[in-house]
Amino acid sequence: MSGSSSCIAQARHHAASFLARVRTEQDVPVSASAVDLTQLVVSELVTNARVHAPGPARMDLRVADDTVEVSVQDSARTRPVARGVDPRRIGQHGLEIVQAIAQAVHVRLGPSGKRVSARIALSR
Repeated sequence: MSGSSSCIAQARHHAASFLARVRTEQDVPVSASAVDLTQLVVSELVTNARVHAPGPARMDLRVADDTVEVSVQDSARTRPVARGVDPRRIGQHGLEIVQAIAQAVHVRLGPSGKRVSARIALSR
């Protein structure tokens, strides 16, 4: 993924196209809600990578059982942290949103950065 602001919109479009192909080519049931929620998770994870990590990011999508797994790898070796509730805070709710939507969220630190993965039910 490039570092431009258009990469977020491109990533959302790529996720929707991926799920459409899964639905038609593999005959996997994918609800419209699952497409919307996947695009939201993609938007949050790609935005976080773009804002908080220097260098390029990579997004991978795969279907596993009855979920789609969204993984975004970036060059920051810092584990993201969901912040506590603060009604006055503007922004910085991305990880909280992803955790509320996803069945599971995992962070794996590696020698060259981190990978944040979230699984979303395809039948939501």
